[in-house]
Amino acid sequence: MRDSDIGRWTHPATILVATDLSDLDHLMPFALEEAGETGARLILLHVLSSSAIITADAAGMPYYDKAGALGIADQMLEPWCEASIRRGIRCDPLVREGNPTQQIAAVVRQFHADRVLLGTRSRSKIGRLLIGSVAEQVLRSVYLPVITVGPEAHLPVDKSREHIVLHATTLRETSRLSAALACQIATAQRAKLVLLHVLPPIPEMERKGLPTGLDSAAMLELSAIASETGAGCRSEVEPVVAHGNPSIEILALAQERHANLIVLGSTHRSAFENLTRDRTVYRVLAHARCPVLTLREPPAMPIEAHAESAAVHH
Repeated sequence: MRDSDIGRWTHPATILVATDLSDLDHLMPFALEEAGETGARLILLHVLSSSAIITADAAGMPYYDKAGALGIADQMLEPWCEASIRRGIRCDPLVREGNPTQQIAAVVRQFHADRVLLGTRSRSKIGRLLIGSVAEQVLRSVYLPVITVGPEAHLPVDKSREHIVLHATTLRETSRLSAALACQIATAQRAKLVLLHVLPPIPEMERKGLPTGLDSAAMLELSAIASETGAGCRSEVEPVVAHGNPSIEILALAQERHANLIVLGSTHRSAFENLTRDRTVYRVLAHARCPVLTLREPPAMPIEAHAESAAVHH
């Protein structure tokens, strides 16, 4: 991650809002809030699926109605762009056809988006956590901040309350980079940054003879990250160590502190995949009462570039 990346991600010029149209009423207040705070332009993107384009005639026969589907999408996006413009926010509606994840990635490149904002789904009837296949693929593939707005997220009612950005970190080396981004966002929002690391339950650590809580090695490392991070931005940084289940502790602290944003680290690919394997990310996204920012760092050197470089040197 370059300093220039942190700068444009903290102060985005363009925010891509990916919507399935049914979530516009829930997503757009957050999009308008972010655009109003940062001065960003909004791109409202809806990707037409093949099922949305197939309709039936008077006799019940199915036919391909792309024009009809485009018209419906435009009718639903336009009022929100008009509302944005009335608030002094530039907004452009955009309807594409194809694979949603591929189209989101293509629009990110085309408009040089600095953030992606999208919604998630709630739990299914059998209790499985669902964030939607599109949201999951975007989280795993887009190399810029993705802010998800879960079904329980809401804008703060009390604007006078202290703003809190909660950064949950795995303490891997690269998490210092996402901590730096979280701190810059906290500075931009005039918020306090809380760095959280969740350790195994106390009995489990005591059986292994490991120090817990404030005496733990994790707390020493977290305090060092807090000191280093705080020196690079103008926000107060508070290190916090908790014991237990990561998703439960992240959600509990976010609710206790009335967090305005949760940032999930680390940016390292393997760490992110570890979090998704135990469903921590998905549980937080499904239940968080505020937006959640996730970030994947791009490889230091893409495979293609590495092969090209090797060819030049040979």
